[in-house]
Amino acid sequence: MREQELIVYKDFEEEEGQILYDMVFLMEHYKDEYYNKEDLAGLLYECIHNLLEIAGNHGFYGNLWHCYLTNLLVNNENSYSKACEIRGEVEGTINRAVLHDIMIFKEFYDYDFSDMVKTLNVDSFSLITDYESSDSESKVYNSRIRERICSLAVKFTRNHTPEEMKATLTAFYKDYGVGKFGLHKAFRVVHDERGVQIVPIQNIAHVYLNDLVGYEIPKQKLIENTEAFVEGRKANNCLLFGDAGTGKSSSIKGIANEYYEKGLRIIEVYKHQFQDLNDVITQIKNRNYKFIIYMDDLSFEDFEIEYKYLKAVIEGGLEKKPNNVLIYATSNRRHLVREKFSDKEERRDDLHSSDTVQEKLSLVSRFGVTIFFAAPDKKEFQNIVKVLAERYGVTMPEEELLLEANKWELAHGGLSGRTAQQFIDFILGSREKPKTLQK
Repeated sequence: MREQELIVYKDFEEEEGQILYDMVFLMEHYKDEYYNKEDLAGLLYECIHNLLEIAGNHGFYGNLWHCYLTNLLVNNENSYSKACEIRGEVEGTINRAVLHDIMIFKEFYDYDFSDMVKTLNVDSFSLITDYESSDSESKVYNSRIRERICSLAVKFTRNHTPEEMKATLTAFYKDYGVGKFGLHKAFRVVHDERGVQIVPIQNIAHVYLNDLVGYEIPKQKLIENTEAFVEGRKANNCLLFGDAGTGKSSSIKGIANEYYEKGLRIIEVYKHQFQDLNDVITQIKNRNYKFIIYMDDLSFEDFEIEYKYLKAVIEGGLEKKPNNVLIYATSNRRHLVREKFSDKEERRDDLHSSDTVQEKLSLVSRFGVTIFFAAPDKKEFQNIVKVLAERYGVTMPEEELLLEANKWELAHGGLSGRTAQQFIDFILGSREKPKTLQK
């Protein structure tokens, strides 16, 4: 069977590869009198069912057989695909092995099912050759990823030779990468029975740095450090600290969107997962992407020891932190580890009190760049409100707008960019009830 002759593109996960194995079996045996025709037809119907299920989960449209094969190719992380991600075409004997596999895949793409469908009397095959998806479909891919895979499937059908098909696939790896790290921007960490897993976040907020009104100096410091990292220059771990609602987390989301096309990926890690950091880094250190390990709202109580795991990972362990990994954290605290006045009393009984203090403060010093996000003053807050109102098409007179904004911030957490956005959201949600803002 042809799929057993694959050299590089193999080892598909069982659920992913089963349709391929079943289809190839049908290609080779649908005329074989040894097998019952009804059983073979049942297997083809099962394949049709599974392809429709994949279309619903992934949002695929058009020729679902082609989309399925394309999805296998763009997700297969092997020595060739990982070498080509971001960098493009590579040299060496591996190209001959890959071309051998692409010749087989091209046979699958070009296969004419008409005789099989006629022989097995399966008249429902047309369901998967020109499938129309609905906008609500796709639990696995967002529309951006779905479009790329479906478009690549169409390009493959236009390639006349295996060499052309291989070149098209290699170009895709260079532009978008391979597997989950190539297709997705952001990830979370899950620890299950299989161990530490890095799982894609399907719907990251579409926030860009320009969407964050104000904070130009903090944003510029973050941009400069991130661009140095993405371009392969020396860069530092970053700590974004300051008042709540000032855009620290939004800035991280913004850089995830801004620099995705340049190979930047974000992995969100929570405090209770710090003991898994070494496993996470092991999985990403040899990839051609740049990874930011993101820790939101980072702080520690004086009795928590998780910060010691983080210190060891950032700096101090025997294994050097890879050049393609940085740590970005946000916090409302400047020093991360909480200190109380009672600590001063305890230090009187501590023969080496300065060592105790330094241990707590040393975590912050391991972030080479610290960026302060201050709460806006009244004038800055009003400017944020005006810019957001214009952006979202709020046509309320300026004097009334600012008066209502001032009332809102007094009752909803004070002056911050978050409060301004919440106020604008309130107005937009009340447009059908304009009298709610009339006093």
